[in-house]
Amino acid sequence: MILPLNPHLDLFLTFARIGVCTFGGGYAMLPILQREVVEKRAWTTEDELMDYYAIGQCTPGVIAVNTATFIGYRQRGISGAICATAGVIFPSLVIIIVIAAFIQQFAHLPVVQNAFSGVRIAVCALVVQSVWKLAKKSVVDLPTALLLLITFAAVAFFGISPVVMVIFAGAAGILLGLVRRRRG
Repeated sequence: MILPLNPHLDLFLTFARIGVCTFGGGYAMLPILQREVVEKRAWTTEDELMDYYAIGQCTPGVIAVNTATFIGYRQRGISGAICATAGVIFPSLVIIIVIAAFIQQFAHLPVVQNAFSGVRIAVCALVVQSVWKLAKKSVVDLPTALLLLITFAAVAFFGISPVVMVIFAGAAGILLGLVRRRRG
């Protein structure tokens, strides 16, 4: 565990490091976030982090920003939430401003187009790794496996809103818990 000199600065710098490595959206940062806040700093447990992901997905905004805000709030209240949120968005803001200034001049070049294609593949790999880790922790029996498959099919193949499916899955989880409690 790393002991900071200034906890607010540590929140900002930690999430800035995470933010600078977050190409392709919030899901790409999940493995980095897990390593930084669970393994290195012990700011949260893996189970709590999964809960933050779930809540972050259900609330308006970007999952990376929402998760940073939850963790910052847990560490230092409102000021921690502000520091963590500012940290995770700062690198993106700087990078986007730089890219916006130059993209029109270079976007047509094959080397730039190929670089973007490669980055997209790397982001896909990071997302798959995150999904795999979450699934290993969350899918613990046949009912949870069925819930995963139903939710995936509903969103991917039938176009049902992810918000609707999160509410459905939450209700199903409550029912599964009640059934398990009655059996036990």
